[in-house]
Amino acid sequence: MNKRVLVFKTSVNENREVEKLRPVLNGIISQNEKWNFDLEDCDNILRVESPELKAEHIREILSLNGFDCRELPD
Repeated sequence: MNKRVLVFKTSVNENREVEKLRPVLNGIISQNEKWNFDLEDCDNILRVESPELKAEHIREILSLNGFDCRELPD
């Protein structure tokens, strides 16, 4: 199955916020999939490698945890 990379601009600013989201994101990510934040980027990028997850689901998860999240175009 081909992996898709979803890229989001987020309001996550600090490592402690990433740590808050870690169990939530790990809970929706399968074993062969990956996610990471780039807090050095001005858009505080979240990248998710997954063949199955939908951008709407990622946005909803972050929103439920108090963060803004917007998918960026390819």
